[in-house]
Amino acid sequence: MRRRGPRFRRFRPILRPAPGRKLPRELRVGQVGRLAAALPAGIEDPGFEILLRRIDGSPFHAGNEVEIYFDGRSAFAAMRAAGLAARREILLESYIFKDDATGRLFLEEVQAAAARGVQVRVVADALGSFSTHTKFWREMDSHGIEVHLFHPLFEQLWYQPFRDHRKILVVDLEVAFTGGMNIGEEYGSPRPRPGQTWRDTHVRVRGPAAWEMAVVFSEGWKHAGGSPFEIDSLPAVETAEGSRILVLDSRPNRGQAESAAVLAAIAAASRRRLWITNAYFAPGRGAIRILTETAARGVDVRLLLPGKTDVPIVRRAAHGYYGALLEGGVRIFEYQAAILHSKTLVADGLVSVVGSTNLDFRSFLFNAECDLLILCPVTAATLEQAFHEDLEKSTEMHLADWRRRSWLKKLGDRAARWLSPLL
Repeated sequence: MRRRGPRFRRFRPILRPAPGRKLPRELRVGQVGRLAAALPAGIEDPGFEILLRRIDGSPFHAGNEVEIYFDGRSAFAAMRAAGLAARREILLESYIFKDDATGRLFLEEVQAAAARGVQVRVVADALGSFSTHTKFWREMDSHGIEVHLFHPLFEQLWYQPFRDHRKILVVDLEVAFTGGMNIGEEYGSPRPRPGQTWRDTHVRVRGPAAWEMAVVFSEGWKHAGGSPFEIDSLPAVETAEGSRILVLDSRPNRGQAESAAVLAAIAAASRRRLWITNAYFAPGRGAIRILTETAARGVDVRLLLPGKTDVPIVRRAAHGYYGALLEGGVRIFEYQAAILHSKTLVADGLVSVVGSTNLDFRSFLFNAECDLLILCPVTAATLEQAFHEDLEKSTEMHLADWRRRSWLKKLGDRAARWLSPLL
């Protein structure tokens, strides 16, 4: 009898979780915490990764190289360097793509890539990029770059609340970037001035996770009217080296319940610390309960939120939750050095999440988002160090002081909190 050779598993380029998938009851936000909390070693337990795979229906990709950027100048330089090295394909998706000095640098880069035969596809959100004139997109098109706007304004009015909030760059299916940074000077001006450059976080991955991010890009591309393009299947990588990454992507009717459940599982499985940085924090009572229950178990739960913001009403909405959080043992810090736009999470020195998702109703109801969940102690240590450095530029909120606010401020915060689902 002839022996068969080894079978190699391959991943097909399909979206996971599938559109319309019904998450089993025990894996939903209100229930999954019990499963996560029961893991003997918490986040470090082998069952934790299995639980996350059950929730999201997606694989963890092994063998990835990860680099984190905490300012736009370094992130954009790395992105442009990747574009310069592109041989076949550049996929670029951004909520905001401005026609400013930073946007022009990216325009020149993709034009040069197209001129040497690289296939370049660009999608930008029509609302987020509202200030960018048609002339800018026409200039792209004239250089052979296929560009589309996601849900153009005043067309198909029913779909206008649904926006593409992702920030994705994929080069040759090998290198990819995502995080909180749009393409604009506020994230990394060529000549920045203190306090004017926003504080944000972006991540570069080299490895199989980049392939899946191309699959995620194809979803936004299709909804923006782009022509279909092929993505070859990916051979599974079995290696103990590098970071293991779960790509958390969502849009309305796909992946939103799963992303929320994954975050709830991380909180419930954490044993020592859960540190969250978020730009627009207005999550609702369920998230407040999860955070305070985590703190009640003795976990060091900290929130780093904006002291300065470009959307003041969302900051006021966050203030409407501070009382309950502080009473529940959650420590809250407000960043003062600049506008804080980062969206990260780090737990127990092992789990990191970096991406575009804000902890608000819009991200979990109306937006297309993309985050990377990274299992890697080195990456977690990098984010923890950045968190410590950010705390040095922040002010901690204390319950006694918070209770002494004027009745007018309390009323305004409560009113903004009530408006959270509409922000």
